[in-house]
Amino acid sequence: MEKKKRTKVKNLELNDYVEGILQSKIPILARAITLVESNLQEHTKLAQELLSKVIPYSGNSIRIGITGSPGVGKSTFIEKLGLYLCDKGNKVAVLAVDPTSVVSKGSILGDKTRMEQLSKHPNAFIRPSPSGGALGGVGRKTRESIILCEAAGFNVIIVETVGVGQSEILVRSMVDLFALLILPGGGDELQGFKKGTVELADVIIINKADGENYHLAKVTMNEYKQALHYVSNATSGWEPKVLLASSLNGVGIEEFWNIVENFRKVTFESGVFQLRRREQVLDWFYSMVKETVLNSFFSNSKVSEMLQELEEKIFTGKISPSYAVQKLFEELNYEIIDGNK
Repeated sequence: MEKKKRTKVKNLELNDYVEGILQSKIPILARAITLVESNLQEHTKLAQELLSKVIPYSGNSIRIGITGSPGVGKSTFIEKLGLYLCDKGNKVAVLAVDPTSVVSKGSILGDKTRMEQLSKHPNAFIRPSPSGGALGGVGRKTRESIILCEAAGFNVIIVETVGVGQSEILVRSMVDLFALLILPGGGDELQGFKKGTVELADVIIINKADGENYHLAKVTMNEYKQALHYVSNATSGWEPKVLLASSLNGVGIEEFWNIVENFRKVTFESGVFQLRRREQVLDWFYSMVKETVLNSFFSNSKVSEMLQELEEKIFTGKISPSYAVQKLFEELNYEIIDGNK
């Protein structure tokens, strides 16, 4: 049996990427996101040139972070929301950051399967990306992906996080509005996760409020409304909202979007919206500085050699970790600055 010849994928130049993205060509957008996610040096250079070209066309969206513990129904809720918004003429991009296995380092990448209807809508784009073990399940290049999607004309960006309770502050640092999905009744095993995340939430959604769960969901909603009186607002001038939703029945979707639109109006008029965006750009800048410094440091061949020697001395108890750090930087002629002085 004759084998089919594989079609060679054309290498894209910078202008191909720029024109394709500005013309909202989804295959080009998908390849551009793959480019910014790559760690290859030649890809990194091209990706940064691309971002510089398209960033003037970005920023014209509402960025929504959605999190919640596994099993709370995030993907179903997002699909219902996405379909509702697409049918109203919006263009919706979902950046779903999947968990990465600590054993195989592979990603589940199941969001396109879980959002089958939304993935087929012409106004929607779903991009599952492995978290790579990143804290809070947020991919290292999510910020860049947001810029690319906005430049491609998507006016609603939804970032779905893994939701395993690992510092969801990372999500907060790249979105305008942060929403937390809760199960009716919750459970003692989720309290630690919810306690830290509630303080970051602009909206709390009691999901799966249907059938036998409805009464318990109402009780849970009232409990959270009371609890929020003792928590500082995540966004200045905005009192967090709590609502019931049933992703199964589509209940609460329109109400949630009305809250989002009101949030944008209130924060934009007060200037908080613009201030947060400026702070996020600076946060992005300093995150990149730290990442670049770390990568440069650990890719240094001299550092690699010294680390092996110092590790052995630490393991055998010949030197302390603090002394090893001091020795390392002395050999590299780096000055250690004491922030307390």
